[in-house]
Amino acid sequence: MLDDVPRDPFADDPDDPAAALGEPDDPEPLTSAERDEAMTDLADVEVFRSLLEPQGVLGLVLDCPECGEQHYFDWELLRGNLRQMIEKGRPQVHEPACRPKPADYVTWDYARGYVDGVIDTEEHR
Repeated sequence: MLDDVPRDPFADDPDDPAAALGEPDDPEPLTSAERDEAMTDLADVEVFRSLLEPQGVLGLVLDCPECGEQHYFDWELLRGNLRQMIEKGRPQVHEPACRPKPADYVTWDYARGYVDGVIDTEEHR
């Protein structure tokens, strides 16, 4: 009977192409401040999604400090990355969006401003 655990096709293979990479390092656990920040970001993403997804926004575009390019994240990928960060100390490995339409994504600052505008509007009713 097959189980649902994916098997490494190169397990015990002396010619494993990934052998040169070595074993993955265990990430340092998040500090309490980093964990709190990630939890706040996760809550923000939930609010952003609830208000922006009905408007046709598919997710956020973030500037990558490592490569200097913009990366497009849909809502589920953002949530998954933040949850993984909180639980394991690092984001999950993911594939970049395939030919995203930039008009379908907004920046974090835009999303924050949109939420602030909705809150201000509700407070003045």
